[in-house]
Amino acid sequence: MLLLENLIALAVEASPWLLLGLLIAGLMKSWLPSQILSKHLGSGKMAVVKAAVFGAPLPLCSCGVIPVATELRRSGASAPATSSFLVATPETGVDSISVSYALLGPVFAIYRPFAAIFSAIATGLIVSTTDDTLSKKAVASKSCCTSQKKITESNCCATKPAPPSAWAKTITGIKYAFSTLIDDLVKWLLVGLLFATLVRTFVPTSFLTSYGSGLIAMLVMIAISIPMYICATASTPIAAGFILAGLSPGTALVFMMAGPATNISTLGVIKNEMGKAVLIRYLLGISSCAILFGYGLDWGVSVFDIDIGKQMAHSHEIVPLWVGYTCAIALVILSFKPLRKKIF
Repeated sequence: MLLLENLIALAVEASPWLLLGLLIAGLMKSWLPSQILSKHLGSGKMAVVKAAVFGAPLPLCSCGVIPVATELRRSGASAPATSSFLVATPETGVDSISVSYALLGPVFAIYRPFAAIFSAIATGLIVSTTDDTLSKKAVASKSCCTSQKKITESNCCATKPAPPSAWAKTITGIKYAFSTLIDDLVKWLLVGLLFATLVRTFVPTSFLTSYGSGLIAMLVMIAISIPMYICATASTPIAAGFILAGLSPGTALVFMMAGPATNISTLGVIKNEMGKAVLIRYLLGISSCAILFGYGLDWGVSVFDIDIGKQMAHSHEIVPLWVGYTCAIALVILSFKPLRKKIF
C-alpha cells in the first residue's frame, strides 16, 4: 500500500514539470531554428559555458529537463553542451534559489547556484573528452539536405515553401511534444519513476543521516541520489530536514546537487541519445563536483563559524496538489497512443 502511495505521490510531483518541459521542447522545435542551436551549442568550450548559463535560470526539474535536452541534442547541440545543460537546469533555477533562501538562508542561496553552474561546466568539459563524431553524423543524417541523391523539384532542399504562421508553428510544436517526443521518452520516465518509488519506500531517512559527514556520507548520498527522482525545489526542504537531523551542510548539498541531476530516466536518455561513454563521464563529473563543493561548504561553514540551522524556516507547498493530479492524469492519457488518438 505504501509503495502505491509513494508511486502516486511521485507521479503527482513530477507531472507538472514534465508537461512544462515537453511544452518548452515542442515550442523550441517549431520556433527555434536548429542552425542557431548548432551555432551556439555546437562544439567548443564556450558552447558548454553557454549551455550552463542558459539552463541555470530555467524552472525545470530533473524530469522536465529531459525532453528539452533531448530536443537540444537532436537540433544540433553537442554532447558536452547537452550534458552541461542537463546538469545546470535541474540543479538550480529562479524558483529553487528563492526557496533555498527561505529555507536554508543566504549562504545556500548564493553558494548553490554557483556550485550548479560550475559543476555543469566541469561535467561538460569532462564529457568533451569523448569522440562525438559518430553522434554528430547520426544527427546530421536526419536532415533531408544531407542526402547525396539528385535533388529534384519535390526535394526539400530544392523548394522553399511559404513560412507557416505563428499559430501553425505553435500547434505543430505542441503536437510534436505530446506525440513523437513523449513516445520516445515514456519508457525511461516510467522506469525512473518506479526506481524512485522503491528508493523512497525502502530507504529510510535514518539510514542517510546515520553517516553524518565526510567522504563516506557523501558517497552514500550520491549512491542513493542516482536512482531517485527529486527536483531542485523539492530537494530543499528535504535537505533542511537532513541538516536538522545531524547531516552536515556539505553532505546535504551533495544530495541537492546529485539528486536533481541524476535519476534513472535521465541516465537512460543520455545513454540512448549520446552513448555509454558520455554517460560514464556525466556521472563522474557530477559526483566529483558534488563532493568537491560539499567539502568546500563544510570548510567555509567551519572557518567562518556560520550556523546554518539558525537560518532555516518551515517549508511550503510549491505546486498545488490539484494541479499535480490534473497533470498526472493528462500525462497518463498522452502516454497511451490508442487512448490519446481516441480522445484527441
